[in-house]
Amino acid sequence: MYIKLNDGVAEPYNLSALKADNPSVSFPKMITDEIAAEYNVYPTVVDTQPDFNVATHNCELSTTATQVDGVWTYTWNVTEKSADEITNHNDSVARQVRAERDQLLADTDWRASSDLTLSAEWSAYRQALRDVPSQAGFLTL
Repeated sequence: MYIKLNDGVAEPYNLSALKADNPSVSFPKMITDEIAAEYNVYPTVVDTQPDFNVATHNCELSTTATQVDGVWTYTWNVTEKSADEITNHNDSVARQVRAERDQLLADTDWRASSDLTLSAEWSAYRQALRDVPSQAGFLTL
């Protein structure tokens, strides 16, 4: 990944575009960073994504590279979620947990058929699955 500086503005760029933009230049097969810099083209890196709480924050990669310690870097922007985004996130997580719980119950339905005696352990397991949404801290819909 590269950027090209145009009037001080860093724009996404690549080495194929450098060759296309300069058809009269005979570039070597491997264009070094030094050669690219002669055309205001610089390599970029992506910063390590920071830790954040996915339930309360959004984290997006910047669309513009900036210089960090002399290196053109795409950084991450962490922002607080709106109340609606938090509600939507919680609803999505609750739906996923319920779907997984429902599948686990369905996978053990055969043990609860009328011609089988359900052991105490299986009965307790199935009851615990049914109780998941009533547990303290469960995200409500």
